[in-house]
Amino acid sequence: MRAAFAAGAAALLLGCAFWPAVQAQSPGVCKPGPDALGIARTVDIDATRGPRYGNQQYPDNHFLRDGEVVLTFDDGPHPTHTPAVLQALEAHCTRATFFMVGQRALTQPALVRDMALRGHTIATHTWSHRDLRKVDPIAARTEIELGISAVQRSLGTPAAPFFRFPYLSDPGSMQAHLKSRNTGIFSIDVDSYDYKTRSPTMVVQNVLKQLEVKKKGILLFHDIQVSTVGAIKPLLAELKARGYRVVHLRADQGQTTVAEFDKRIDRDYAGRRIASLPVAQRGVVAPGWEANIQSGGPAAVGAPQQLPQQQQPLRPMRRDDDWRNNIFRGW
Repeated sequence: MRAAFAAGAAALLLGCAFWPAVQAQSPGVCKPGPDALGIARTVDIDATRGPRYGNQQYPDNHFLRDGEVVLTFDDGPHPTHTPAVLQALEAHCTRATFFMVGQRALTQPALVRDMALRGHTIATHTWSHRDLRKVDPIAARTEIELGISAVQRSLGTPAAPFFRFPYLSDPGSMQAHLKSRNTGIFSIDVDSYDYKTRSPTMVVQNVLKQLEVKKKGILLFHDIQVSTVGAIKPLLAELKARGYRVVHLRADQGQTTVAEFDKRIDRDYAGRRIASLPVAQRGVVAPGWEANIQSGGPAAVGAPQQLPQQQQPLRPMRRDDDWRNNIFRGW
């Protein structure tokens, strides 16, 4: 496998040589007001040899101090939900890391590039959000590499060499693969559980309760979830009020792609075949927008979606479940 990647490296379409130019694309100056979180500090990550972060799974590395949080979002980009999240982050002059599903990134290239220009870190989350423990190593490797090539195809420049496993399902063989690719692996410390509820209030409570115990951490949200769209604005305000500080992650070098997968993306994307396929949903609350992401695609709007067996039915709606009234209030 190492020999195969050494050969592929000679034909890379995007590489670390372009990373300084990417770093120079800084967003406009944002001057946070007294109620804005801002950015307390920036941590530059050297992803050489695949370091692992996030104490829920990996005790390897500790870079956060008490009171510090890292904002991370998985599974996007979403054409309407992600811009709403960006608006909330912009209001607080703060930044996040977005672990993108490659297939979704291909459908939103302008949005992906806008996110990078705003100063957010763009990372990867496989091609179609498959559980890599449930597929053979060749299929798992393909999921990782197609995801990297697809995100960079939309971004137009190298992404950060940061990766998060879907479902945090991290087979050892793929950890070794990412290590050989000099790609950092990110787990979490605090889960918003936004995919289990439609209530923004529940999302805020989930995060704050865990932070009361852990005092710091890498926070997990999903920018495809309506609950996070409603929760992110009040949550950022509450983090500020409670004295938490945001740490922004950046990479010391850019991600590289493998020519074999670049060619597959360019060939199939040009034929508009890959991007028309439905993407596996993160949770039962995840909207089915991807079912018709390409006009005339094979997946029709309203087609029945078969959910993974491990997903549980939604809990009954309570009177205090405020998502219907509050989800877009103030946007």
